[in-house]
Amino acid sequence: MSEKDQTDKLACVSPYKRVMLKMSGEVLMGDKDFGLDSATVERVASDIKDAIELGIEVCVVVGAGNIFRGVSGAADGMDRTTADYMGMLGIVMNALALQNALENMGVNTRVQSAIRMDSICEPYIRRKAMRHMAKGRVVIFAAGTGNPYFTTDTAAALRASEMNCDVIMKGTKVDGVYDSDPKTNPDAKRYDSVSYIEVLTKDLRIMDATAISLARENNIPIVVFSVMEDGNFAKVACSQGKFTIVTNT
Repeated sequence: MSEKDQTDKLACVSPYKRVMLKMSGEVLMGDKDFGLDSATVERVASDIKDAIELGIEVCVVVGAGNIFRGVSGAADGMDRTTADYMGMLGIVMNALALQNALENMGVNTRVQSAIRMDSICEPYIRRKAMRHMAKGRVVIFAAGTGNPYFTTDTAAALRASEMNCDVIMKGTKVDGVYDSDPKTNPDAKRYDSVSYIEVLTKDLRIMDATAISLARENNIPIVVFSVMEDGNFAKVACSQGKFTIVTNT
């Protein structure tokens, strides 16, 4: 790292002390069609490390769409409850991969699972998770809420509420919230800010309705940004660069 980069980092002061990072499993695929791309996992881990070095406490929820998606499994004729539990196991796999990448970079982490599997990770215990974060450890919440029919979006909003997070940062493949898919509509309108109610009434599909409602009830802003750009997590956590913020106003 250059001296200039170090100076820029020191000058970056985040308005958030404790952050929930939510990512889809598809983010970890990189350019692959399925599974994990090790280079992408390492890049995401490096971005998280940058945020930790700014003094931000970070917890993470990642999906499993790169491995198995419960809704898709149900659509193929599988029992929905069984499919969702399979998806939860996929989330644990992604959480362990991210933990490994972070630990290799010298970042202390804990994986806490909503489904007990004590031989590979801790069970979810709120007070223990909060102590880990206060000590500068990254806590990765795995297995969703532990219940079928609830998405990882809802799990992220729930854990963010329980952890008293200042913000939910939704890392996606685009640089904010649009009124339609910018990949298929070049005239899609991008929002710098939007309210929870607008997200629901305009069906902007940032997160599912349960997650949006939970964030709204607990007054936790949601920041939507591109996690595909190197260093963007720490940058946006300092309110720099492109992003959309979702609040009550």
